[in-house]
Amino acid sequence: MKLLDLKDKLKLYVILDRILGKGVPLREQARLAIAGGATAIQLRDKVMKGRDFYRAALIVKEVCSERGALFIVNDRLDVALAADADGVHLGQEDLPLQAAKKITPPGFIIGISVRTPAQAAAAERGGAAYLGVGDVFGTSSKSDAKTIGIEGLEEVCKSTSLPCVAIGGIGAHNVKRALQAGAVGVAVISAVVSQKDICGAASTLRSLIP
Repeated sequence: MKLLDLKDKLKLYVILDRILGKGVPLREQARLAIAGGATAIQLRDKVMKGRDFYRAALIVKEVCSERGALFIVNDRLDVALAADADGVHLGQEDLPLQAAKKITPPGFIIGISVRTPAQAAAAERGGAAYLGVGDVFGTSSKSDAKTIGIEGLEEVCKSTSLPCVAIGGIGAHNVKRALQAGAVGVAVISAVVSQKDICGAASTLRSLIP
């Protein structure tokens, strides 16, 4: 995928969550988020067994393919490849980027979570396609996450040529600040999937992103 196309697909990056989704099935979370303007969907679940996670990935992949959204699987490269996802997102403690690159096909998207310019530089050297930068403002989905603040986000964005997606406590009240700091888009969980009107919440955020 060309860089400009990827940047467009990273504008509103919605992460699905069975718990924060308050009982709304993953398929519906994805469908409603995309209907509201989500450009990328990530499937993340630290508890689901491998086979169940694979089945969920197939379901979400179908929704994304039908509606033209990017589909990313968090952490589980095996599931991402088996489900024919567009890519995988890896944290600093997940499978090393270099190892992932050895077994992924050309054009497969690998995103990396970073907090510092040094981590961003390593990811860029290793061939990452984009960076998830944060925790920016603080988040309810990771109680142990330390915030880097808007200054930390700006520092990382200025240090790399890779597209940066801001994550952590992003909502309609601060999305503009994240974009002004250099992010090409924002990644959200509760700001969309925890809302009573998932489609409306996504639409509100998307309207704030050029």
